[in-house]
Amino acid sequence: MRTTAAAAVLALGASLVGPLPMAAHAAPVTDYCQGRCSDILPPGQNGNATLAQILLNQIFGTQPEHAEDQLGPYANLAGGYQNLTDATIGTFFNDASFGVPSGQVASTISPRGDVTITRDKKTGVPHISGTTRYGTEFGAGYAAAQDRLWLMDLFRHVGRGQLTPFAGGAPANQGLEQEFWRAAPYTEADLQAQIDWIATQHGDRGRQALDDVNAYVDGINAYIAASDSGRYFPGEYVLTGHKDAITNAGTIERFKPTDLIALASVIGALFGTGGGGEVSNALSLLAAQQKYGVAEGTRVWESFRERNDPEAVLTVHEGESFPYAVRPENPQGRALPDAGSVTTEPLVHDRTGSAAGAKASAASKSATTAALSANTRGMSNALLVSGAHTASGHPIAVFGPQTGYFAPQLLMLQEIQGPGISARGASFAGLSMYVELGRGQDYAWSATTSAQDITDTYTVELCQDDVHYLYRGTCTAMEKLERTNSWKPTTADGTAAGSYRMQIHRTKYGPVTHRATVGGKKVAYVSLRSSYMHEADSVIGFQMLNDPAAVTDAASFQQAVQHINYTFNWFYADSRQAAYFNSGTNPVRAADVDPTFPVRAEPAYEWRGFDPAHNTADYTPASEHPQSVGQDYYVSWNNRQAKDYDAAGFGNGSVHRGNLLDDRVKKLVAAGGVTRAQLTKAMADAALTDLRGEDVLPDLLKVLRSGTISDPAVSAAVTKLSDWVAAGAKRKETSPGSHAYANADAVRIMDAWWPLLVRAEFEPGLGSELYAALTANLTVDEAPSAGHGPTGSHAGSSFQYGWWSYVDKDIRAVLGEPVQGGLARTYCGGGDLAACRDVLTGTLKQAAARTSAQVYPGDENCSAGDQWCADTIIHRTLGGIKHGKISWQNRPTYQQVVEFPAHR
Repeated sequence: MRTTAAAAVLALGASLVGPLPMAAHAAPVTDYCQGRCSDILPPGQNGNATLAQILLNQIFGTQPEHAEDQLGPYANLAGGYQNLTDATIGTFFNDASFGVPSGQVASTISPRGDVTITRDKKTGVPHISGTTRYGTEFGAGYAAAQDRLWLMDLFRHVGRGQLTPFAGGAPANQGLEQEFWRAAPYTEADLQAQIDWIATQHGDRGRQALDDVNAYVDGINAYIAASDSGRYFPGEYVLTGHKDAITNAGTIERFKPTDLIALASVIGALFGTGGGGEVSNALSLLAAQQKYGVAEGTRVWESFRERNDPEAVLTVHEGESFPYAVRPENPQGRALPDAGSVTTEPLVHDRTGSAAGAKASAASKSATTAALSANTRGMSNALLVSGAHTASGHPIAVFGPQTGYFAPQLLMLQEIQGPGISARGASFAGLSMYVELGRGQDYAWSATTSAQDITDTYTVELCQDDVHYLYRGTCTAMEKLERTNSWKPTTADGTAAGSYRMQIHRTKYGPVTHRATVGGKKVAYVSLRSSYMHEADSVIGFQMLNDPAAVTDAASFQQAVQHINYTFNWFYADSRQAAYFNSGTNPVRAADVDPTFPVRAEPAYEWRGFDPAHNTADYTPASEHPQSVGQDYYVSWNNRQAKDYDAAGFGNGSVHRGNLLDDRVKKLVAAGGVTRAQLTKAMADAALTDLRGEDVLPDLLKVLRSGTISDPAVSAAVTKLSDWVAAGAKRKETSPGSHAYANADAVRIMDAWWPLLVRAEFEPGLGSELYAALTANLTVDEAPSAGHGPTGSHAGSSFQYGWWSYVDKDIRAVLGEPVQGGLARTYCGGGDLAACRDVLTGTLKQAAARTSAQVYPGDENCSAGDQWCADTIIHRTLGGIKHGKISWQNRPTYQQVVEFPAHR
């Protein structure tokens, strides 16, 4: 093995040969941020590595240049934010100014005569400058391939449901391709149709977008050709058997425009959709009605659903109402399943070899749950303060997407300057023909996932057999989509050979997700998403955001993001205004349809104007989307957008992680004179705070102290938890690098107590069946050490979904405190304070007795009992380069800190 590795190092260890430098710069632009724009994206800009570099990393731990140089500054904010000043922001963030100072130029190349790619010494970020539109976009594609070719290749295969033949049959790979192909199954004709739609239905901007895509793809393919002939292509192609390290035999498949649609389908499914889960909602409603009767069961269920909770934190908080997807007074067209009749539509068939093992089956089960859940793992946060409340008189923004942690990172940084384009920031690899989140000449923008309901479940009645259904009165055959995947062991993935066939039946209302009977008749439940077959329509909005002529102020920004069909909250700041707009193609539903539950697939209940040929419908006008200009401040952490704007899933009540931002920013605004450092500190402080400890534990302690605590173990636990609350309920190292938490015992007790507490508080009253159904709708906990989010454990993002609002409302009701929008019943101790106190005391004693090894059982990255390690962020390897752990922070992956002092 060592001999083979050495031969490979010698074969690919030559210097990286690239195109010769040439001069081709766009006209200089004025940077109105004047040094007050900063950003950071870990672990580093360079996401490509040759085989030699991969082997050196695996054997000696060395890192390719710019592969990990942003991980340290990003991680260090957790230990250094308390003393942050405007002058020291650069310690933890990079200068995001346009251009590269002459003394900081690391390299300059021109892959064509009309474009130059300049990289800076500090971060290696590409600054693309073109004299023609084609050349500019060609350069963007070339730079993207330089930094993320392997990742781009990986995800175009994920989007097509063909990851395992390309990268290996590891259970994680099986789960990934199954999750995304179930969410967005397409034929090649479907992918091409989406390209054609943009070109033919979006006028001049659509045609320009297609030209830009073609130029971008040409740039990618030019780099593939150059790196192949120069033998500096990513080493993963050798390790997965696509290239030979000695002879260079084998091919790297060239990109085509439809690959970008496949990529976009993955990103859209991860971060830009909302809704679904209607079958699960129906099952929990039926359980509630079985327990309490139809009327009372519905009332109980609705109280847990918290559709329009009056205590929920809102992004638009000045009282404006934006009704959408509200519950009708007399819902019509519901198609609730008969008891016990629901089965999930199987995706995987004909398993052979390693695909038939227990780990593969477990991966499939997790993928199915993720694909069919309404709880979108959107993440991301934003904090903005208007100029009326800042020290400078200009708006300040600290914002960014929380996209998980991958190696290489899903996002990449770039600056693009050319005809009609002037921007710097982050884009998803393979979709970086435009900057998607970043800054222009005198403005900056970012987004958080909003996840409003754009996905409905329709109920088609079967006819003839299980693969025919009634469509507007006619018995119609379902379309069968298939993928047959097989794999064999490679150097990168030693998973034994195996294969399976993925199969989806598609109707005119979307793919089948479940089977059931309704009123004794056989039906299929199908999923209709408004952005299905329109995965790349958002390109028009992104094109406009990059165009300095299209975005000149808050109003034109809002007009630009109206063209984005993904469900996002968009935020904007320039020197004069901060603004907000919620995007997404929100379908217009019949007035009496409740989108929370399955609906009969009949014309009376279809989306208004529904055209199945192109999956289009009538959409709510821009004026009905939550929006604002000049509000005193804005916060978003995937909380509700505005009054009467219904969230698609559960968990938007009185306690939400958005409160961690809202409480801090509200205090800053009340004091006035807010600075960039203060707003960044507010974000960083929230990023280390345990939501349960800050917003729920104080009331739990009130109940515990409502009587004498005679048990020494309980008394000691209460003291530790009280001290933790007084210290801010942080999950933070005693000092940077200590790898031990302050108040470690309290954190351990809280982690052990919460699931015990929730079950003991609610299950006796709800009954086991209803409790299980509701926990299927909304997980009980999402602490940092739990396995959740797009990367599983060690994902960073935490406290998005959990039962904290239910506990908060229930405990306050027991204490006799006022509760708006309370639960239909009181559960802790049946509503009796003394009995509730007994429940809390008993479960707390159990929790306090659990050892660290029991609470944190360990995994492949951490030994049992290592609390700090259990919480750590670990970049999930998607290639050959690995990175070290960093302490937990609940913050955006890519983050900007901006304050524009001037405007065009």
